[in-house]
Amino acid sequence: MSSQAFVDRVFQNLPRSGGKFSFSAWKHAGQPTKEGVGVLPTSGVDVEAMAARIMDVDHYRGNVDHVEECRTVPDGAYSPPQSVRFYQRIKIPVLGSVHHELVLQDLGERDGWRVLAWHQHSGTDALNKKQGARSEYNVGAWLLKGDAVGYALSSAPRRDDVGRLKFAALTKGADAGATQVVQANIEGMLRWSKR
Repeated sequence: MSSQAFVDRVFQNLPRSGGKFSFSAWKHAGQPTKEGVGVLPTSGVDVEAMAARIMDVDHYRGNVDHVEECRTVPDGAYSPPQSVRFYQRIKIPVLGSVHHELVLQDLGERDGWRVLAWHQHSGTDALNKKQGARSEYNVGAWLLKGDAVGYALSSAPRRDDVGRLKFAALTKGADAGATQVVQANIEGMLRWSKR
């Protein structure tokens, strides 16, 4: 699985920014959650500094909200700082933990944006569901330029790893709260990139 098809859909649905945060979401291929992208106009984005923070997965814990654990998984197929395979466990308030292995890649420039995107690695299959629900899918992207930051995401837990009510909360609930979550992720990464 690659993030490229997702990035293509993100660019097809990129919201038009009118000087404030904007968000766009769409259904794709019968998935239980919508895909979405938000863009926050902001001045003085240091694209290189922010890209370096995004690729610094070993320091997400303590710097990125809700990250309980995050570490590089050694894999000769991926070479930082252009690409990295990593394990991540996030704590979703009230609902518990979700974890996965991801591959994050710097895809370079596209339509004036620096694009860093990730997709789920098959290593997720071997994770212990007692430590958190495994993701069924998780794909996303950061879009960076000097006057705006975008964040796009599509994810859902494995239905077999959670009960019916929790699955609904993590899918329908995620869609309902996506706008706020995406904006908060952008603002948090901006703060970290300036430290």
